Amino acid sequence: MRAASSLSLTVGMLAAVLALVSPPRATAADDLPRAAPESLGLDPAALKVLDEDLKNGAVPLTDSLVIMRCGSVAFERTYTHDYGRIYQKEAHEVGPLNPHLTGPYNYFDPDWHPYWHGSSTHSMQSVTKSVTSATIGAAILRGDFKASLDTPVLHWFDAGTVKNVDARKQRMTLRHLLTMTAGIDWDEDVPYADPKNSCSLMEASNDWIGFVINRPMATEPGSKFVYSSGVSAVLGYIFRRETGRDVEDYARTFLFEPLGIHEYHWKRSPAGEVDTEGGLFLSATDLARFGELYRNLGVWRGQRLLSEEWVRDSVTPRSTPGEGMRYGYQWWLPAYDHGARRAWAGFGFGGQDVFVMPEDGLVAVTTAWSILDPKFYDEVVLEKLRTIVRPYSCPAGH
Repeated sequence: MRAASSLSLTVGMLAAVLALVSPPRATAADDLPRAAPESLGLDPAALKVLDEDLKNGAVPLTDSLVIMRCGSVAFERTYTHDYGRIYQKEAHEVGPLNPHLTGPYNYFDPDWHPYWHGSSTHSMQSVTKSVTSATIGAAILRGDFKASLDTPVLHWFDAGTVKNVDARKQRMTLRHLLTMTAGIDWDEDVPYADPKNSCSLMEASNDWIGFVINRPMATEPGSKFVYSSGVSAVLGYIFRRETGRDVEDYARTFLFEPLGIHEYHWKRSPAGEVDTEGGLFLSATDLARFGELYRNLGVWRGQRLLSEEWVRDSVTPRSTPGEGMRYGYQWWLPAYDHGARRAWAGFGFGGQDVFVMPEDGLVAVTTAWSILDPKFYDEVVLEKLRTIVRPYSCPAGH
C-alpha cells in the first residue's frame, strides 16, 4: 500500500523537531551521533512550530519524526495516540482494511498496527517496497541474484499454469515490475477502504502471487505507470526463486545487521511469502539508517552494502506517475525545485515517509497512522522541509 500523501506529514514534522523541552525517548539507535539542529543548519523556530503542530494534531495521527543531517540525528520525537480507542469500531467490522477480523491484516487492531505488539517497531507499509528494492540490489552486488533485470517475469513461473497469458505478459520483465510499468490490470487509485481496491482484494486472498500473476494484461509493459502493490509482492517471490533465500532472511544478514538494525518484524502472506509490498516494521530511527545508506550511495560506515550503480539506477526516473512525480526502482522521486536539489522518497499508506535529500545532506522520516482520512503528507512534508533547511555543507566524510 502506498501513502495517499505522506509528504505533508514529514516536512512539517521536520520543522518542529528542533526545540524540544524534553529529551527524545531512548531507542536502539543510540550509537548514532547527535547534534543540535541549529548546528547543522536547521531553523530552530520553524522546527518548534512543527513540533507544536504535531503535538496538537494539526497534522493528524503522526507517531514520530526523525531528522538526520550529515549523518547526525538532529531531531527525534514520538507522539502518542490511543489507537485502540480511535479505531475501536472499525477493528470489529469486516471490511477491505479488515477482511478477517483478526490477524496481521486487520489494520485497525492495535495489537498489530501501527506498532507490532507494543514494540517500538512501526508499520512501514509501502516503504517496504524501497527496502525490497535495496535487498535485490544487495544480492546483485554479492552475485547471489544473477538474472538480468530484463529477464521475463514468466521465467520464474510455470507458464502452463499462469492464466491470461498473451504476448504482452510474455514481454513483461523484472524491470517492469520494479518501475510499476508491468501492464497488469490493476486499480489501486481508489481508497484502500474501497472494496474495489486491487491491493485490498489481494490481501484478502489466500494466494497473493497467484492473484497477481493470473490477472489479465491491460497495457503494453513499459508503456504506462500504474501503481501496483501486487507487482511488488511478486518481487519477493522472484527473489526467493532466483536466490534460494527469502527477502527477510537476506535483508537481515546483508542490510539490517550491518546497518545496526536489531529489532524489526516482517509480515508474511497466508501462503508464507514475505510481504514485500507493505509488511515491514521498523523504528523511525532505523528507517533513517536506511535513508543514510542511500544518501551515501550504498556505503554505511565504510562498508559497501549496495553498489553505487544500483543506488543511482534506483533513483533515476524510469516512469512518470504524473503531477510532477517520477519513479525509479521502487523509489518515488518527488519534485523539489530548489535549484539543483533532488529528493528520493519511500512513501507508505497512513503517513510513512523516508526522504533522502542528497544535496542538503538530509534524511527525514515520519511515521503516522491516518488510514481513514489520509492527507497529502508527502507534499506537506517537502514544503515544510524547504522552510526548515538552511544552506549548509556537510564536513568531508559526513
